[in-house]
Amino acid sequence: MEKRIALLPGDGIGREVVPQAVKVLKALERYGLRCLFTEAPIGGAGVDAADDPLPPATLDLAKASDAVLLGAVGAPKYEHLPRSKRPGLGLLKLRKALDLYANLRPAKLFPELIGASPLKAERVEGLDL
Repeated sequence: MEKRIALLPGDGIGREVVPQAVKVLKALERYGLRCLFTEAPIGGAGVDAADDPLPPATLDLAKASDAVLLGAVGAPKYEHLPRSKRPGLGLLKLRKALDLYANLRPAKLFPELIGASPLKAERVEGLDL
């Protein structure tokens, strides 16, 4: 079965990271994973393409897909824009439209960095989420 993946590379490093993630997913084809990738703009790329950080066509694609692979949004060249055009708004609108409210990331504290934490060492020692 083919999975529809919406590729939303966004801006900056996102345009570099997302293609590498696609390579990983394509490598899994030998194990039966089949993906159909469709790219659309979000963030600053959305503003450049459609004067909207989350163009309606991008939102429609995300809603019609089985998964969304999202890169980073934002770059210094967009900092002057009014709030309604800021790249981060595209991400917030996407989360709201898809009913996604958690922004979880892995976190691991290496022993060498315990002293750099603003939290007490006994609170963060062994941290691995």
